Amino acid sequence: MPVRIGHLILAAAVPLTACASQKAETTAQPVRRRPAPSATARSDQDRRIARLELSLMDKEAQVDDLQARLDAAREEVVRAMAKLQTLATRAEAASGIAEAELALQPLRVAAPQSSPEAGQARRLLKDSSDEFGKENYGGALYLANQAKTMAAAGRGRLAGGERVPERPGETAFGLPIPLKAVSGGNVREGPGLGARVLFSVQAGDSLTGYSYVDEWIRISDGEGRGGWIFRNLIERR
Repeated sequence: MPVRIGHLILAAAVPLTACASQKAETTAQPVRRRPAPSATARSDQDRRIARLELSLMDKEAQVDDLQARLDAAREEVVRAMAKLQTLATRAEAASGIAEAELALQPLRVAAPQSSPEAGQARRLLKDSSDEFGKENYGGALYLANQAKTMAAAGRGRLAGGERVPERPGETAFGLPIPLKAVSGGNVREGPGLGARVLFSVQAGDSLTGYSYVDEWIRISDGEGRGGWIFRNLIERR
């Protein structure tokens, strides 16, 4: 009789052991994880981030430029009020307007529509002429000088390659952006590593940025050479 009871106990233990094993196997199954982003998804994300960073750089440069213009205008008004007897003569104002006309002429021929500097320079020159007609020769000369500065920036954009038709996806900055190289690198004929190398830059070299495609920026250097440089090689001056 004890033996039979022992057999019954063993028989009852077998299913319990099997259940425990099944539970252990179920518990031991690995937890499914979400698949990691693919290389293509990461690349698209990097490009979006790059575009946002460059757009922010563009807006910051425009804000800085507007602030500088406002400061210059205020200083000019203060100087005019303090030195009413030392305003520019009619001849000086006329000469300044003529120089601004000459500075603007290359933009009218090469980039009458696409250059944002051309439009701003034309407006400044018109305002200068209006002030000249009012015999405000100091104001006319000041505005003429502003027009010359804007025209010079437009010529720099042309030196950076604006004569070349815009590339697909190319976005122009609202204003030329002062840049500098943060390390040595190559400036290429187009926005890509497969493009021909035109020249090299060294850390600290002054550059000017005009537009961008993805992570590549169209620039010119101090010698008037233009091309494309990867964004990690530059920063704002």
